[in-house]
Amino acid sequence: MLLISCPWCGVERPEIEFRYGGEAHIDRPAQPADLDDQQWAEFLYMRSNPKGLLAERWRHVHGCGRFFNAVRHTVSDRFVCVYKTGEKCPDLEALAREGAQ
Repeated sequence: MLLISCPWCGVERPEIEFRYGGEAHIDRPAQPADLDDQQWAEFLYMRSNPKGLLAERWRHVHGCGRFFNAVRHTVSDRFVCVYKTGEKCPDLEALAREGAQ
């Protein structure tokens, strides 16, 4: 079982208390009505899906109910760090160089 630390509650809880919300830091188009079908499909469905570190959005549904971001290694499934929504994304390349797996 994965243990995830909620940055709002400050507690480490089992993964069943949380819900995955997709890749973090995806900006919505400023003028969505101006996008053609191809551009809209790319915004909705195309994600980086790397083998390694990925910034993700999570929600503590069975706790405080708040959204937060986490950096997780997609191979080992290890959570490297968590941070509150609105905070800057950590440097993923620097974390990888430090050996975060």
